[in-house]
Amino acid sequence: MSTTVKPYAAEGSKREQVERMFDNISPKYDLLNRLCSLGTDQGWRRKVIRSVGQEPVDRLLDVATGTADLAIMASKVAKHVTGADISAGMLEQGRTKVERAGLAEKISLAQADAATLPFPDETFDAVTVAFGVRNFESLNNGIRGMARVLRPGGRLFVLEFSKPRHTPFKQLFRFYFHRVMPVIGRLVSKDNAAYTYLPESVDAFPQGDEFIRILEGCGLHQARARSLTFGVATLYTARK
Repeated sequence: MSTTVKPYAAEGSKREQVERMFDNISPKYDLLNRLCSLGTDQGWRRKVIRSVGQEPVDRLLDVATGTADLAIMASKVAKHVTGADISAGMLEQGRTKVERAGLAEKISLAQADAATLPFPDETFDAVTVAFGVRNFESLNNGIRGMARVLRPGGRLFVLEFSKPRHTPFKQLFRFYFHRVMPVIGRLVSKDNAAYTYLPESVDAFPQGDEFIRILEGCGLHQARARSLTFGVATLYTARK
């Protein structure tokens, strides 16, 4: 089964549409993340890194690395970090941050798609992806691509938005996510569609047990889901 979500624009493949969207908003992406999540997104990323650091990691791959937030954090627990993203604009912002942090020797960034990663089989001890899997043109192909470059026994960590299920937070979150956040996004990024795409893509994304079944169907095992912040986000882990 191949899972896709509603596209950002009418023209081009989903990959082209997503790449164009993130190129457009890349200069304001970090600011928007902090504003829209009230800084919670960084706390979620730190939870990922604490989970990664529970076992030794020589080489880590961060897929959909964006502006390299998670890659920079991962450098504390991995000997070398590679970040991959399809957006040149996001990678440009990421390289600036990596240089500013003095981590150019430890972190390398490359323009690449999860389904066609330019790395040999069984290269990495761990693969992370934060808020990126729902943007894959083919969810299954992207997961298989990440699994391919994991060594046997290696771990996959997927941080993604999810929909709270309990009242009243369910209703509050939906109002904020669909009504308030797109307005903030448009005002700050000047992109009329990007922050409408975000809630639509989250609504369409399989979550919880459904996503765990997809991970297992792509050859991974020991798949688990950990709900964060009343279900606003979920951390999925699995092993090759």
